[in-house]
Amino acid sequence: MLEIERKFLVKGDFHPYVTKKERIVQAYLATSLERTVRIRIKGSDAFISIKGASNKNGFSRLEFEYTIPVPDAQKLLELALPGRIEKERHYIPFGNHLFEVDVFQGDKAGLIVAELELQSESESFEKPDWLGKEVTGDERYYNAYLASHSISELI
Repeated sequence: MLEIERKFLVKGDFHPYVTKKERIVQAYLATSLERTVRIRIKGSDAFISIKGASNKNGFSRLEFEYTIPVPDAQKLLELALPGRIEKERHYIPFGNHLFEVDVFQGDKAGLIVAELELQSESESFEKPDWLGKEVTGDERYYNAYLASHSISELI
């Protein structure tokens, strides 16, 4: 499966538009430029995801995601590389799309990133007023990077 995604920093108040939110905890079993293997508990579900390298513009990459039992995910989180991502994901329908706004917690508190999955790299979309600078392709905003780096490294 091909993941086509755009990422943006958030500059304004998105809260009035949220239709759903859920807590996410994730960590990585493997990270490299060529691939990542992620364990994620999202709400009451758990997943293992394998992602390939991003293409040149950072918009697309292969992604395979599978549901796994939550107790297995909890054990796999114990085996993960150092660094964990904790965030609250807010779902915001806007135009014909769904924005996912991640409010990071713990040592990443203060970082807010909006993601938008698209059907093609050339697909157009409306940008809400609260959307800030685009960071698509900036590896510092990939969760695999954030898991093992300080938020101060983004400045």
